[in-house]
Amino acid sequence: MADQADFAELAMPFMSGLYAAALRMTRNPSDAEDLVQETYLRAYRGFGGFKAGTNLKAWLYKILTNTFINIYRAKKRRPQQETLDDVEDFYLYRRIGGLEAVDAQKGPENEVLDAIPEASIKAALEDLPEQFRMAVMLADVEGFSYKEIAEIMDVPIGTVMSRLHRGRKQLQRRLWDLAIERGLVPSGSTPAGD
Repeated sequence: MADQADFAELAMPFMSGLYAAALRMTRNPSDAEDLVQETYLRAYRGFGGFKAGTNLKAWLYKILTNTFINIYRAKKRRPQQETLDDVEDFYLYRRIGGLEAVDAQKGPENEVLDAIPEASIKAALEDLPEQFRMAVMLADVEGFSYKEIAEIMDVPIGTVMSRLHRGRKQLQRRLWDLAIERGLVPSGSTPAGD
C-alpha cells in the first residue's frame, strides 16, 4: 500500500507525459489541463490503494484514459469544434512499433513519410475511430506494452492486439493515400501487407 505523503514525489515526474497524452486525446490545451488536474485528483484520492512496486506510470495513464472516456461520453451529445494547431509536434512514423528509427537505417517507407507534412500525419491519426486511436497512441506514441494497454483501457490483450492491428492498418491506408496524392509512390501500387 502506498503512502499519500509520497504521492507528489512519485507521481509528479509523469505530469508532462500525461499532459502530452491528454492534449492528444482532447485536442485542446485547456481541456488537457483540466483532464490532467482531474487525473491527479483521482490518483491522489486513490493512492492509498496503489500497490508500491507496480507500474505507477501505467496506473496514472489508466486513470487519465478512464477519466477522458467518462468525459468524452458525457460530451458526446454536444457538437465540438476541434483543431490540431495546438497538438504538440511528434513523429508517429518514427515510433511505429514503439521503437525510434535510426536515421542510418531509414527504409523507403520512412523516406516517403518524411515527405508527408506532419500536419497530415496528425490528421490521419486523429481521423481514426476513438478506440483504435487510443490503442495506437498508447502503443506507438507512448510506448506501452500490450499488457499495459489492456490494463489502461480495461480490455483483454486480444482486444488490444485487434484494435492496434486495425488502427495501424487504417492509418497505413490513409498515409498511403496521402503518399499517392503527393506523387511519392505510383498510383497503382499498394502498401506492403495488402
